[in-house]
Amino acid sequence: MRNDYRADLHVHTVLSPCAEIEMLPPLIVQEALDRGIQVIAITDHNATANIRAVQQAASGTNLIVLPGMELQTREEVHVLCLFDTLEQVYALQATVDACLPAIANDPDHFGVQLVVDSAGEFLSQEERLLLTSVDISLGQAFTLVKQLGGLFIPAHVNRKAFGLIEVLGFLPDDLPVELLEISRHLKPVDVPQKFPQIAGIPLIQNGDVHRLDEFLGVNHFHIVSPTIAEIRLSIQNLDGRNMSILV
Repeated sequence: MRNDYRADLHVHTVLSPCAEIEMLPPLIVQEALDRGIQVIAITDHNATANIRAVQQAASGTNLIVLPGMELQTREEVHVLCLFDTLEQVYALQATVDACLPAIANDPDHFGVQLVVDSAGEFLSQEERLLLTSVDISLGQAFTLVKQLGGLFIPAHVNRKAFGLIEVLGFLPDDLPVELLEISRHLKPVDVPQKFPQIAGIPLIQNGDVHRLDEFLGVNHFHIVSPTIAEIRLSIQNLDGRNMSILV
């Protein structure tokens, strides 16, 4: 039986230095529920330590929390890496940790990087700077995410900062992406004219949520359940699954 899900698949927590202090697990969960969103993905910058806490905060509710990461590649391109399980995303984290530059975070300049529990209580502080490029290329990241069974989505591709199209100027022929994210400021209908190089590639539009009021929830998935396999079927419009951006 297929169901309809509204989703925002690009949500940060207080572990991301650019996120507001309000991005705590219980507040994230409540805000998503209040907006009628059924699926979110936690995608902190190069980090995964708060995903379990958000999942625990959502336990017993109708909100499904997918594990993910916003990876910053060697080319300074942001990519959403989404998975079904914590084990998958932690395997990605192990590789990212080995390739993350040994640069200390400057909280006064970049912001604090907090690890919290499901209630939002402080557990620890990430000392390494997360808002930086790891020594992993786009191609290597694509291969790694695919091998781990995840979904690789170049993030906010139209944005001047860290967007694939603006940074590289093109979509590499050897990067067979299934899905691209556009920023909240670009209307899907304007994509073919403004960015003809990505015309025809399936799109999602997320809030890139750094503050509670930035949730969008405009992605609509008609699928059996919110798994990577089902989302992939919806991207391809297979077996009665489909996806769209609500306007």
